[in-house]
Amino acid sequence: MTAGTDTPDPTGHPAIGLDEVVHQRVRLGILAIAHEARRVEFGYLRTHLDLTAGNLSKHLSVLETAGLVDIEKGYEGKRARTWITLTTAGNTALAEEIGRLKTLIARVETTTEDR
Repeated sequence: MTAGTDTPDPTGHPAIGLDEVVHQRVRLGILAIAHEARRVEFGYLRTHLDLTAGNLSKHLSVLETAGLVDIEKGYEGKRARTWITLTTAGNTALAEEIGRLKTLIARVETTTEDR
């Protein structure tokens, strides 16, 4: 519906296109940090997103299942490490989500200016 009328908006509202996998706050944070860093260590994500290891693992599992991140396990010296990188699909999904959010913000700002 267009604002102030009962007429359906043929383009739909930008909120409809938000990706449930990507848009969730923690997963969006993971994707954004991984995009900035190119390759990020599990502990860095856990600390900077203020998550428990279990919670972060669950979110990473969702992103990996969706094909948005690759998870690499290995060692740095004698310490086990887990590194996360975005896949091509992850980069695309993040860019599309950011584009939808920009569209949503622009609509809100335009509506606010009209009042």
